[in-house]
Amino acid sequence: MSTYVYGIAASSHPSLPEDMGGVGDPPCTIRILKAGELAAIVSDAPEGLRPKRRDLLAHQSILSEAGGGGSVLPMRFGSVAPDDSAVTEVLVERAEHYRERLTALAGRVEYNVKASHDQEAVLQRVVADNPELRALIESGRQAGGGSYDDRLRLGEMAAGAVQSLEEEDAAELRNLLEPTAEAVSAGPESTGWLANLSLLVPRDAADEFVGAVEEIRKSHPHLELRVNGPLPPYSFVEPGPAEPAASTTSTATHEE
Repeated sequence: MSTYVYGIAASSHPSLPEDMGGVGDPPCTIRILKAGELAAIVSDAPEGLRPKRRDLLAHQSILSEAGGGGSVLPMRFGSVAPDDSAVTEVLVERAEHYRERLTALAGRVEYNVKASHDQEAVLQRVVADNPELRALIESGRQAGGGSYDDRLRLGEMAAGAVQSLEEEDAAELRNLLEPTAEAVSAGPESTGWLANLSLLVPRDAADEFVGAVEEIRKSHPHLELRVNGPLPPYSFVEPGPAEPAASTTSTATHEE
């Protein structure tokens, strides 16, 4: 049977409570695979595993419990290896890397910040900052809406101005947040977000980081910021210990 991997820790890491269940219905039994100085927190991998809420919460609960006992390298939901031997083989092969990561990520958490524009506020801003755009709007108003070509030109100009502002705001947001974090990882681009950043923050500096985000909210009212965290530092573990047989899925996604 395939092996589901929750995380990696030192072999001396405290054991998890015996009654903790993992993913699956009924919950799969958690077990520890050791190889030298390292250990992997695993269970059997249920067939047809999908990111349902119960399983996402089980994955997160295992990592939270393990993290309370010391540094753990979290694997993303859906990390599956062919079998136990494949996991221990990679622990041996990548031992130096995982030991370094355990040390580097000890006492650190991850925050994810996604940014989008308040569309009404942004349109007001680009119009205020662009005399040519204002002139086109006024000309169209006086002409009762203007011709098709006039409206097309106006739409293209407005869209270009908004896109330029998105790029500027994405760069500025990163520049403002970088000093509050030890590392920054840009997430995949997706529709609806002008920036998707994961930041590695010392746990004892979390309040300072959250305060910096609030200051950006105040100084950039046209930005809408969504903050998720503190999280296990998923984005700073790569490469992981398993060749996933299932897709890696963000813990922010779930199915009811």
